[in-house]
Amino acid sequence: ASGTTGGGDTSFRRTFNRDEYLEKAKESDRKRREEGEARAAATAAGKKYFRRAETPPDAKDTSHRTSRVDVSSRVGTSQLVGAGATVGRRGKGAGFYCEACDETYRDSSSLLDHYISKRHLSALGETGKVAVADVSMVRDRLRWLCRLRREQRKDVVVNLDARLEMSRANEEKEREEKRQKRNAKRRKTPGGVGIPTVKIENDGII
Repeated sequence: ASGTTGGGDTSFRRTFNRDEYLEKAKESDRKRREEGEARAAATAAGKKYFRRAETPPDAKDTSHRTSRVDVSSRVGTSQLVGAGATVGRRGKGAGFYCEACDETYRDSSSLLDHYISKRHLSALGETGKVAVADVSMVRDRLRWLCRLRREQRKDVVVNLDARLEMSRANEEKEREEKRQKRNAKRRKTPGGVGIPTVKIENDGII
């Protein structure tokens, strides 16, 4: 109440950190100044200025795709589209569908153009900038390739041993089949002695 000398408890009032808001004001002034310079440069070049969207702090650099885009497997095939499927680009419809952007493209060329667009890269959480590899990154890549080649060589040796073992098994199987055929022919002859072979001396010599 007015006229009291105690003042009462004022802890419920909102407090402000002057240093924090001073830093925010400086950052806002810096962004405004940079935008003004970019707008003036675009006007001088005869272009229209578009404000660039802010990059998320957890965005990563753009890298190459680890898998190939398969568009040839659908050549000559038919696709069933429901009655409630979308007609425009937004949503899943007839064509090539991008799950990250929830859009459908009519042909593979439009899909590939979309994959390298800024909007698609932003939806994937990428900045659109490619990191320049330094010496340490190149060395790490070469070491990884060496390890991969050694592992592939081990697999080749294992596969070669398996093929040799399979070849031995096939040869043994063929010998067993020939042995069974000889035994079957021998059992069909009187006494089971088989068909005698007559060898004539100087046979075929004139």
